[in-house]
Amino acid sequence: MNISLIAHDNMKEDIVELAKRYEEALSHHTLYATGTTGKRIMENTSLNVHRFLSGPLGGDQQIGAKIAEGNMDFIIFLRDPLTSQPHEPDVSALLRLCDVHHVPIATNQGSAEVFMKALVTTR
Repeated sequence: MNISLIAHDNMKEDIVELAKRYEEALSHHTLYATGTTGKRIMENTSLNVHRFLSGPLGGDQQIGAKIAEGNMDFIIFLRDPLTSQPHEPDVSALLRLCDVHHVPIATNQGSAEVFMKALVTTR
């Protein structure tokens, strides 16, 4: 499966911890991430992550292109609901593409855990 991992700045530690907890399950899939998130995951795990640009520099849109092409199975995007994001239109576009193309997206720790537990049980 093709899986994208994205996190706003205040959520990066949470996504790294999630990747560490589910490293074994994630290692069997093709992983994508926006720039800094992918770098942090690779620094803290043995996972190989295909990195796009940073979200504000177009990384969200690059992942959106993978969705539009039918090349993304699900996304974990840990969003910071309490901080205004300068690239909010890009974030909204990514969420819309997930809805249009029926790509599941987890936007918080609770839904990310559900996705990861489902991934573990399908192995």
